[in-house]
Amino acid sequence: MNRMPSFAEMSLDKLTDILLRAGQCDVRGLERSRRVADETGQRLDTVLLQLGLVSERGMAEAYATLLDLPVARAEAYPQDQPLFADRLTARFLRHARALPMAMDGDTLVVAIADPLDSFTQAAIAAATGTRVRLEIAVPIELDAALKRLYPDEEAAPPAEDAAGGPSEDDTERLKDLASEAPVIRLVNQIITRAVETQASDIHIEPFEDRLRVRYRYDGLLQEADAPPPRLAAAITSRIKIMAKLDIAERRLPQDGRIKLAVRGQEVDFRVSTIPSLYGETVVLRILDRAAVVFDYARLGLSPAVIGRFGAALEAPNGVVLVTGPTGSGKTTTLYTGMLALNAVTRKIVTVEDPIEFQLHGINQIQVHTQIGLSFASLLRSILRQDPDVIMVGEIRDPETAQIAVQAALTGHLVLSTLHTNSAPESIVRLLDMGMDPFNFADALLGILAQRLARRLCTECRQGYEPSAEELEALLGEYCVEGVVDPGAVRASWRARCAGADGKVVLYRATGCAKCGKTGYDGRLGLHELLVADDKVKRLIQTRATVAEIKAAAVAAGMHTLKQNGIEKVLLGLTDIQQVRAVCG
Repeated sequence: MNRMPSFAEMSLDKLTDILLRAGQCDVRGLERSRRVADETGQRLDTVLLQLGLVSERGMAEAYATLLDLPVARAEAYPQDQPLFADRLTARFLRHARALPMAMDGDTLVVAIADPLDSFTQAAIAAATGTRVRLEIAVPIELDAALKRLYPDEEAAPPAEDAAGGPSEDDTERLKDLASEAPVIRLVNQIITRAVETQASDIHIEPFEDRLRVRYRYDGLLQEADAPPPRLAAAITSRIKIMAKLDIAERRLPQDGRIKLAVRGQEVDFRVSTIPSLYGETVVLRILDRAAVVFDYARLGLSPAVIGRFGAALEAPNGVVLVTGPTGSGKTTTLYTGMLALNAVTRKIVTVEDPIEFQLHGINQIQVHTQIGLSFASLLRSILRQDPDVIMVGEIRDPETAQIAVQAALTGHLVLSTLHTNSAPESIVRLLDMGMDPFNFADALLGILAQRLARRLCTECRQGYEPSAEELEALLGEYCVEGVVDPGAVRASWRARCAGADGKVVLYRATGCAKCGKTGYDGRLGLHELLVADDKVKRLIQTRATVAEIKAAAVAAGMHTLKQNGIEKVLLGLTDIQQVRAVCG
């Protein structure tokens, strides 16, 4: 005899249709969740939430559509006193994931996270002697209300042993706290929100009286809703468990990685923890391959730079460097170049710390200094593997620099990064590190310096005619960067960015819903490419100054970072304030 499907089972089929139609998940993620649900015996909607394939609010809205019920508003929860505290215990409400919100005549309005659980509604009605009307709770908002109305005394700050470290009992308690559903949901919510809003980093910082969570967008930090400060240790422990770090060690920095499915996409996170005065500061760098575009034009390289940089990468041997501060997109530019070179006929090997993205068909090696696997030692070993192209994540010391140049002189194309302010300064920096000027001059093909500036939002940017003084100041900044004719530049600007009346038009940030009222949407690269021609090579051999090398490169056609930035101002891609902020 066939078993009749339960109400929850029939509702789940309709629920998945609602989620698919609303774009809350895709078919591939749904099938994956079905397999996990079959293996674990859990309900499909529970698995979708645990895997991060549907956000908590997205699921609440789907429940609301399915059952024709409203979603509970966060401000509608009781602020001070819980309802029916003498009949409904905190333990029951936490387990049921429900909370009475208000009396409407003789009907009790209850917010519930799982409206397909008919037992909870009946139990609350029986305990309170009232009729019950449900609203759909967003779990993170429900948990916040439960914590406010029923303070958990067990969430006191962790104890430490006589040596200043966590006791064994405390470590076990932290594991238990970090494994509780509310903490898991809270951490998942923090991570999911960051990925969905395209943040690049998550910063979790404990202070004496609060726990601050901030997201970094386009290089700037923005504060988010703060979790309760008493959950700081539990949140940190949960992240450390996910990153396979030692939760008992809170006195030393630790680094790890997390791989997590968010909305059906695999996203990597680089995790760093550092002890601070009031606990551990945690930073998660989001490495979302789906959000990264390996395309020169999308990265902001001009056609002229793309052509010359591509020509340098096509050379059979030599050194190509990309330089700039941390977070300026150096690795993304090199990855783009390597993907263009990636072919069956070439063997490409990278040495990285850390590996940011996995590239199909390219051999990537992680540095492990703790066991002696440094850039220099790995580079020596790689040369015995007969590679065609070698990418060294960063030149940090003279030994790595010397081996990289020797590899280039013996028939390999070597790509690497360096932390310097400009392309000409990179040459002087490497010479100061002890590079032989003749070998270095022979090996060098080119150096690309780059910065990231905020891109104007195309939906709300506002065109305006600059004053004569503003235009002359801009022209002065452009011309002082190199040997150029102001008259020729002025004529070129008018030809390139003039409005209908023949006047120069620039753009400024205003702000709209699309860009979050900031006026900016994403970032674009500013670049200067120094090609090592014969004159530059002779200057390297004679240990010329930065100014002399820069003058020779500009005379040969190099546009400096500032000039490239001003050109992008004239194209309406950014504004001069952003260019000055990153170029000085």
